[in-house]
Amino acid sequence: MKHLNYSLIRIVFALIIGLVLVIWPDTASDYLVITIGILFIIPGLIGLIGYFTSNKTEGQRFPLEGLGSLLFGIWLVLMPDFFANLLMYLLGIILVLGGAQQIYSVYIARRWTTVPLGFYALPVLTLLGGLFILFNPVEARNTAFLIIGIMSIVYAVTELINWFRFTNRKPKTPMRTDIEEATIIEE
Repeated sequence: MKHLNYSLIRIVFALIIGLVLVIWPDTASDYLVITIGILFIIPGLIGLIGYFTSNKTEGQRFPLEGLGSLLFGIWLVLMPDFFANLLMYLLGIILVLGGAQQIYSVYIARRWTTVPLGFYALPVLTLLGGLFILFNPVEARNTAFLIIGIMSIVYAVTELINWFRFTNRKPKTPMRTDIEEATIIEE
């Protein structure tokens, strides 16, 4: 029964997440950043509340990391679009640098071996993808969330099909694995 419930829960959550990401990819990224902000606020609040409610002992210091966590979390919650765009710019820079480095590496490899032209294809695509992200961060972010949403829906549908197809064929008694059979034979 547990297997049945966990499978259905996975299917429902994957389907809900997928539909939200496909229907609202632009706001989904903001809510993701807000959720991360809340996850920074909670330990910050706990640290500060713990400091102010405890009996002060000598040597007890103000929890600066708790205050920093709280302030950063509030900043994330108040300006989620800024951080989502910043993340996309960082990703774009990483892809541009990675693509350029790969192109250079393949070019240098020509010194000691023959390098077919096809080996330049993926590094050039990586570089172009990074440039696309740098010049269109919001569109790239929405496209990424849309792809993740579609894949989540595909996962949910596949999991549902597998659940219907294989659950009723599950044996009532556990089947022995090859390892268990080998252990029985050796004894």
